[in-house]
Amino acid sequence: MDTQLDQLERLYREIGPALLGYFRRQPALAGTAEDLLQDTFVRALKRFDRLQTSVSQRAYLFGIARHVGIDALRRLRVVEELPADTPAVTQETDERLEPMRQAISELPEMQREALLLKLQQELSYEEIAEVLAIPIGTVRSRLHHAVLHLRQTLNPS
Repeated sequence: MDTQLDQLERLYREIGPALLGYFRRQPALAGTAEDLLQDTFVRALKRFDRLQTSVSQRAYLFGIARHVGIDALRRLRVVEELPADTPAVTQETDERLEPMRQAISELPEMQREALLLKLQQELSYEEIAEVLAIPIGTVRSRLHHAVLHLRQTLNPS
């Protein structure tokens, strides 16, 4: 039978890279991404019973990571709004991506956060609900309004 540390090590190997990417895509946190990843798993170990009983261990860890990131931002005392998350740009960038990134950055924070968890982390609605600690109906509503806003912004009639 696996011990807690064995199970946590397995989760670290499986989900750790996605969590590290989550931190690195946030400009204010990118420099401390590895430390924040470690903090996430330390907190997970302290709440291991909750991790085991969660609907989705992946979503539970993203929820912890979200709170670790929020705590880190508070410590930094960031006063101005951070730029939107943008993935690394390759030399040959599709010219349609920049207007999409701009439109996403203009979404209200709650809609943007739900949308990025869906698009970048490929979380299900249920997992997003768990990460954000909101009802699944609220996730659906936020994503619906985000997509509606993006359509209106990118395809004005």
